[in-house]
Amino acid sequence: MNQNIICWFEIYAKDIERAKKFYNAVLGINFTDAPMPPGEAPGNMKMSFFSSPENQGVSGALIEMPGTKEGDGACVNTMVYFPCEDCAVEAAKVEAAGGQVQHAKMDIGEFGFCSICVDSEGNPFGLFSMQ
Repeated sequence: MNQNIICWFEIYAKDIERAKKFYNAVLGINFTDAPMPPGEAPGNMKMSFFSSPENQGVSGALIEMPGTKEGDGACVNTMVYFPCEDCAVEAAKVEAAGGQVQHAKMDIGEFGFCSICVDSEGNPFGLFSMQ
């Protein structure tokens, strides 16, 4: 299991191609477009991985999909994921701790599983596991 406190991040984009050009121009980052998770409607979601030979066990992606907010500099459009042995175990503790589970454990294909939650302060976060 990844020993970093954060294992994954997502930056939501209204226009993923524009966002890729921005991060490439500013940081010199290249991207690898990702296949869609099982059951996702074609064209409903686009994902492009940040590519780095030395990511130290933490990586992320740009995400374009309906329902995400367009950033205005004041709202946060970033999601961090915390590594778990089985994300369903930690998700089961969220409500008792004062948060909410927005999406229970979901299969994301070859990439593993995740749960999407909201903490006691209204901040969204993800839980990630390979099982």
